[in-house]
Amino acid sequence: MAACELYTKYARIWIPDPEVVWKSAELLKNYKPGDKVLHLRLEDGKDLEYKLGPKSKELPPLRNPDILVGENDLTALSYLHEPAVLHNLKVRFIDSKLIYTYCGIVLVAINPYEQLPIYGEDIINAYSGQNMGDMDPHIFAVAEEAYKQMARDERNQSIIVSGESGAGKTVSAKYAMRYFATVSGSASEANVEEKVLASNPIMESIGNAKTTRNDNSSRFGKYIEIGFDKRYRIIGANMRTYLLEKSRVVFQAEEERNYHIFYQLCASATLPEFKTLRLGNANYFHYTKQGGSPVIDGIDDAKEMTNTRRACTLLGIVDSYQMGFFQILAAILHLGNVSFTSRDADSCTIPPKHEPLRIFCDLMGVEYEQMAHWLCHRKLATATETYIKPISKLQAINARDALAKHIYANLFNWIVDHVNKALHSTMKQHSFIGVLDIYGFETFEINSFEQFCINYANEKLQQQFNMHVFKLEQEEYMKEQIPWTLIDFYDNQPCINLIEAKLGILDLLDEECKMPKGSDNSWAQKLYNTHLNKTALFEKPRLSNKAFIIQHFADKVEYQCEGFLEKNKDTVYEEQIQVLKSSKLKMLSELFLDVKAISPTSATPSGRTPLSRTAVKPTKSKTAQASKEHKKTVGHQFRNSLQLLMETLNATTPHYVRCIKPNDFKFPFMFDEKRTVQQLRACGVLETIRISAAGFPSRWTYQEFFSRYRVLMKQKDVLGDRKQTCKNVLEKLILDTDKYQFGKTKIFFRAGQVAYLEKIRSDKLRAACVRIQKTIRGWLMRKKYLRMRKAAITIQRYVRGYQARCLATFLRRTRAAIIIQKFQRMYIIRKRYRRTRAATVVLQSYSRGYIARKQYQKMLREHKATVIQKRVRGWLARLRYHRTLEAIVYLQCCYRRMMAKRELKKLKIEARSVEHYKKLNFGMENKIMQLQRKLDEQSKDSKSLLEKLTSLEAVYSSETQKLKSDVERLKMSEEEAKNATNRVLSLQEEITKLQKELHQTQSEKKSIQEKAEIYKQETDKLVLELKEQNTLLKKEKDELNHRIQDQAKEMTDAMEKRLMEETKQLELDLNDERLRYQNLLNEFSRLEERYDDLKDEMKLMVNISKPGHKRTDSTHSSNESEYTYSSEITEAEDFPMRMEEPSEKKAPLDMSLFLKLQKRVTELEQEKQSLQDELDRKEEQVLRAKAKEEERPQMRGAELEYESLKRQELESENKKLKNELNELRKALIEKSAPGVTAPGAPAYRVLLEQMMSVSEELEVRKEEVLILRSQLMSQKEAIQPKDDKNTMTDSTILLEDVQKMKDKGEIAQAYIGLKETNRLLESQLQTQKRSHDNELEALRGEIQGLKEENNRQQQLLAQNLQLPPEARIEASLQHEITRLTNENLYYEELYADDPMKYQSYRISLYKRMIDLMEQLEKQDKTVRKLKKQLKVFAKKIDELEVGQMENISPGQIIDEPIHPVNIPRKEKDFQGMLEYKKEDEPKLVKNLILDLKPRGVAVNLIPGLPAYILFMCVRHADYLNDDQKVRSLLTSTINGIKKILKKRGDDFETVSFWLSNTCRFLHCLKQYSGEEGFMKHNTTRQNEHCFTNFDLAEYRQVLSDLAIQIYQQLVRVLENILQPMIVSGMLEHETIQGVSGVKPTGLRKRTSSIADEGTYTLDSIIRQLNTFHSIMCQHGMDPELVKQVVKQMFYIIGAVTLNNLLLRKDMCSWSKGMQIRYNVSQLEEWLRDKNLMTSGAKETLEPLIQAAQLLQVKKKTDEDAEAICSMCNALTTAQIVKVLNLYTPVNEFEERVTVSFIRTIQMRMRDRKDSPQLLMDAKHIFPVTFPFNPSSLALETIQIPASLGLGFLTRV
Repeated sequence: MAACELYTKYARIWIPDPEVVWKSAELLKNYKPGDKVLHLRLEDGKDLEYKLGPKSKELPPLRNPDILVGENDLTALSYLHEPAVLHNLKVRFIDSKLIYTYCGIVLVAINPYEQLPIYGEDIINAYSGQNMGDMDPHIFAVAEEAYKQMARDERNQSIIVSGESGAGKTVSAKYAMRYFATVSGSASEANVEEKVLASNPIMESIGNAKTTRNDNSSRFGKYIEIGFDKRYRIIGANMRTYLLEKSRVVFQAEEERNYHIFYQLCASATLPEFKTLRLGNANYFHYTKQGGSPVIDGIDDAKEMTNTRRACTLLGIVDSYQMGFFQILAAILHLGNVSFTSRDADSCTIPPKHEPLRIFCDLMGVEYEQMAHWLCHRKLATATETYIKPISKLQAINARDALAKHIYANLFNWIVDHVNKALHSTMKQHSFIGVLDIYGFETFEINSFEQFCINYANEKLQQQFNMHVFKLEQEEYMKEQIPWTLIDFYDNQPCINLIEAKLGILDLLDEECKMPKGSDNSWAQKLYNTHLNKTALFEKPRLSNKAFIIQHFADKVEYQCEGFLEKNKDTVYEEQIQVLKSSKLKMLSELFLDVKAISPTSATPSGRTPLSRTAVKPTKSKTAQASKEHKKTVGHQFRNSLQLLMETLNATTPHYVRCIKPNDFKFPFMFDEKRTVQQLRACGVLETIRISAAGFPSRWTYQEFFSRYRVLMKQKDVLGDRKQTCKNVLEKLILDTDKYQFGKTKIFFRAGQVAYLEKIRSDKLRAACVRIQKTIRGWLMRKKYLRMRKAAITIQRYVRGYQARCLATFLRRTRAAIIIQKFQRMYIIRKRYRRTRAATVVLQSYSRGYIARKQYQKMLREHKATVIQKRVRGWLARLRYHRTLEAIVYLQCCYRRMMAKRELKKLKIEARSVEHYKKLNFGMENKIMQLQRKLDEQSKDSKSLLEKLTSLEAVYSSETQKLKSDVERLKMSEEEAKNATNRVLSLQEEITKLQKELHQTQSEKKSIQEKAEIYKQETDKLVLELKEQNTLLKKEKDELNHRIQDQAKEMTDAMEKRLMEETKQLELDLNDERLRYQNLLNEFSRLEERYDDLKDEMKLMVNISKPGHKRTDSTHSSNESEYTYSSEITEAEDFPMRMEEPSEKKAPLDMSLFLKLQKRVTELEQEKQSLQDELDRKEEQVLRAKAKEEERPQMRGAELEYESLKRQELESENKKLKNELNELRKALIEKSAPGVTAPGAPAYRVLLEQMMSVSEELEVRKEEVLILRSQLMSQKEAIQPKDDKNTMTDSTILLEDVQKMKDKGEIAQAYIGLKETNRLLESQLQTQKRSHDNELEALRGEIQGLKEENNRQQQLLAQNLQLPPEARIEASLQHEITRLTNENLYYEELYADDPMKYQSYRISLYKRMIDLMEQLEKQDKTVRKLKKQLKVFAKKIDELEVGQMENISPGQIIDEPIHPVNIPRKEKDFQGMLEYKKEDEPKLVKNLILDLKPRGVAVNLIPGLPAYILFMCVRHADYLNDDQKVRSLLTSTINGIKKILKKRGDDFETVSFWLSNTCRFLHCLKQYSGEEGFMKHNTTRQNEHCFTNFDLAEYRQVLSDLAIQIYQQLVRVLENILQPMIVSGMLEHETIQGVSGVKPTGLRKRTSSIADEGTYTLDSIIRQLNTFHSIMCQHGMDPELVKQVVKQMFYIIGAVTLNNLLLRKDMCSWSKGMQIRYNVSQLEEWLRDKNLMTSGAKETLEPLIQAAQLLQVKKKTDEDAEAICSMCNALTTAQIVKVLNLYTPVNEFEERVTVSFIRTIQMRMRDRKDSPQLLMDAKHIFPVTFPFNPSSLALETIQIPASLGLGFLTRV
């Protein structure tokens, strides 16, 4: 396809732009050949007409498709040209924050000017072992490739790091060295990489300076060779330096500084040790103030000086040399201040006693006069004479500066020599990797000699780079067997010849330097004459005769000739050097003595010389040429050193790193297109692109091509042969066969062809999408139509129904309306009729009423007139009558008056009679009653005067009674009547008075009522106010209650949350502590293995050095058996034996020390707990004692007496027991027959058992005696009088009573009473004592009888010993039954007459037994101790006399009778123990551990059988109370397990098998330990099998640690197995075929995602998981432990997958997210199938799940950002941002994540506190726990199969 066919409408191109170099535009019309103008539209929407060149008419470069933008490898771009490279780098750097990009074999590194978290050890581990193309570009990938090729090809490697100042060369080299040190390790214990890094401060201080472009610019180049041994471990390093910029010592440009060390010295001038240097401010010295910028922002020179001095110390530079080093540097500063005075034009002088020169001479240890003389003079030597010639002031200043530069250069080389000495290794170097940190192409406004040398070196490096690239291209074409033509690439050999060939620039410069009067001008004229117009690469500036231009590979550079000769000659006068050589300063003398020798800096093992910017030391030196040393030009030395460097690089495989400086302002992530393009052109990246584009830059394997472009093939085109299929398709798609070539495994395309194929593919996909969209949209529209039709029909149905219902309603309403109208009209007519009728009736009634009223009024008037007439007539008649009557009455009155007067007289006479008084009194009584009624009525009116009125009423009633009695008396006497009359009068007066008072009281009552009413109103008002306030208060109370409840709820929630957080934190702390402990254990295990390896190496070395000496197997086995852990019991006994062991046997002392420390910690914790318990118990006892003292103070003496008696009796009995034991031992040794009663014999054991039973019986009797004594004392207490009971118990109360007696004078009486009481007590005590003595005698007699019975039984036992074992046991049981029967019969006969007494005896016996149980428990420890001593004694005797047992012939044993009764009970007698001999222990370990095949055990035997067998052996040793045997067996078991794991530690089945058995062994030790917490899970039979003699808690801890080590080894094994599968199966393999397409890749091909043979898939991972799970289940591993292993496996899968996802840009796509989620779902399905969902394994995959979801969710709006922040809670912010930055569309239909969206995510997550670490720790191991899992298997039922070869074990 022609290129012009791609320039169609909407095609995007690049056009030049002065601001951003290249600008993107879009074609508005199709281009046709011959068009002179392209119609374009820029990205900002502006239209533009782009004119094509009139001559070339080259079309502007096309822009790559969007899916190719941001590729890891620039060679993967379809269009390879400058704008594509620039745009790709910019997108990766700005948008994705990726600083590394491949460009073929070159790694382009852009300086971010910001610390990035991509250099940690986790990143190193992620890149280790990976192919270079499988991971994203990184300096670690280049380092890994170099390391891998060194090991694979057995060829030395070089990493060439170049770039401008400030581009990050030194940092890149530093990270490369760190990678080598981390991955390869160190052959010696000293870390070489750390030493190199430690040299950085001093090398930077003496070789770095501030420039206008970089604050810490390296002003020298260096090549570091890192040496490796045959195992490819670092053994040493060597540094070579190149072209130190000496001129900076004496001159600095504006805004620049001298080397850092000078400013550090000036900043530290105030230190006491620097006082003698007489330094000051940097602005004081000429050599440090020229740049005018003595301070760097953010840099503390004094602090840097401290780092420099520390670095010197680390590099082995002693303090004296350090002070000499600083002294010389200070002298250089003072030398710069030396000034000269001109005497004439050709001579000068130094002022007398010049202070700077004097200080210089004092510091350098030289004579002032000589130095002052030779600074102003020089010596000229001719063939016959020697002249001393003065020099001019300018020459003197130049000589001074040359001397300063020379001194500094030698000092620099001296430091480099010491660095090399520190990095030098004595081991033989097998190979090396060189890291070249060298300056890049430089061009400034003024370019001098330094820039010329730098650009010359870059020309040589570029030539080597071009040849290497061309060579790789050629090798690739030849490998694929495709025809190729010579690629036309830029060869810079003519430029190199111009510089270094004969009569070249350097040759002419050296020749001019030799001329006596050579100058820069004459040299320039020679250059013009020689090369101008003869060489196209050499030009002369138009406006200058002192400059020349060279066309370098990168750009044209104009060099100023001024200063070339001086810098090339580097003139230093020999006389000045001789003065310095005579210095008293030792270090200065060494500097100039070394000039004649080859220093470590200049010599390598191959004899190479160093390259330096200074006067580089010559390759060959002789003492006779000392005078010519300083005449050798710098250019010549640099050319030689550069040649040596090129030879070194050509002998190695080079790897290239090009560092780019994105901007000159050091702003983070700011991209300056102009500066970047300039550097890309200069560093050769674009040349690489051009070479690649000239050939076949795009390369696809046939499988990848088929997978990518399968959509362009028809079904008939797909053949079984992929290669032929691809050929057929390409012939149809690309007609020009020159555009592609078919190789053996790949298809090669010319530039632009992949873009054409991508265009066809995208068009096909777009057409397919259109068809799919058409079909989908048609289906959707039809579905929508059917849905709308159905909805319309439904709506119509409902509408028609509604209309029908409306019509029916209308009809009903019409009929109803008619009916309503009918009734309404009827109602209206009826109402109207009734109203008319009513009106008529009313009218009639009113008219009739009116007529009736008229008639009635008429009749009424007539009637009233009649009445008036009647009344008037009557009044007139009455008036006449009244007049007549009044006259009559008057007449009567007059008559009656006359008659009354007459009667009065009669009455006066009669008044004196009794009847008169009676009448009078009768009237008075009525009045009194009336008054009383009035008073009652008034009393009812006033309640306030009720009492007063009541009293008055009482008075009135009493008076009334008196009056009544007086009236009765008046009947008898008149006097009494008179008195009564007076009293009545007085009463009347009083009544009147009372009435007045009543009225007053009523008025007061009214006023009070008014006041009360007012008060009531005020009270009501107040009550209302109070009620309102109460209501408000209630509301406030309710609100407060609600608030309190809310706060309480919040506090409760907060407390619960805090509690949960604290619980989680405690769990995390516990896990961290557990993890820390297990890591320490792992480290201990590693050191132990290291110790064993070193021990083996030492043995091997000893064997090699002493060939005649070989260690036998028996010695080796005996050494192994010596691994013992000392216990507390036998520690003192074993100490002398351990002291006598040889030094080789002391290896396990670390473990014993570990055990002792553990034991000591446990003891301290137990002691602390016991002290705490004791304290609590004492407090309780004190409280209880106080209560008892109050209740029963009389019992205190008895208890104390009982305790003292008990203690005395226990001590005496213990002494007696010990004495009897010793006597018994002596008697057994002296008197007993050795064959019968020898220690260890059956008779001896039976005798010991009988003796123990007798001692127990004595204990019982002893306790009885103690109880009797205590009862005696209590009876004594009870006899005392109750009044005096307190005097015997409480001395304080006694003293108080005595004091009271003294006060009362009753002491004498108390004394007499006390004497009587004592007498009484003594008599009772004597009586009790006699009875007690009688009982004691009876008990002693009983004990004597028991002893006799014991002797008798011993005689019987001696007789029974001749019987066989079964009969012997039967007889012993029969004797015991007989004894107990006789004892019971004795007591039964004794109390036969008195059954009640016998019953009470039995009850007391039971009580006594219950009481004695507690005492027996207390004595148990003492008895056990005595048993142990006895058995140890018996064991020693058994070992001494073991030969006597062998004298018994086998015939005696065979002839012994066998009791037939015991045969049926044989199986029931097994105790679940296995007996073995001490000498069989190595065989047991060998057969059961070392030689055991796990597969056979898992298939044929019960799980954990070796653990059960070992435990049963330990039980038997515990049963024998043989601590040595227990310790030896456990130690041998542990060492055996460690040995087999060391031997077969990479076999998962073996490690799993022994992890399961170790855990089972640990569980058995816990289950049968006898501790209550473990015994509750056992059966009764299992509890009988618990340990009886030893506490193996310490060994449980050791076994737990061993189990942890095995678990960690198991995790490492499964990790090594799973590691190669994870990335391929989880990421690369397409589980869902066809979802993700293969994108075009570059030179570094990635691992194919197509499943080939040997490629791991997800099914491979699941099959491996099934294998792991089945093996663990077959070995009987605890389910909880299986869950922990599965959780760890899933964590490894998730961590490795996520880490690779974060480091691989090609994996971050939507389709890959779908693949990952599908793979994770398959893993979850596996968990469900295995019932492991509760193991926590799924949670470990949560970060991976969220990362996959993040790849698939929308990433546009703020809502999407919020959803991402809430969804990705298991990912860190760095991981989320990294995934979003790496997200890459695979197809054109996907969209990239915008930078603004990523910033939105960062802003939303800025408050989240998470780890800044990018990658997960794939090496992290969760802390393991071993939950107690008791076994239900009965030990006595376990059978030992013969296949194990354990026939020497005997079941017990």
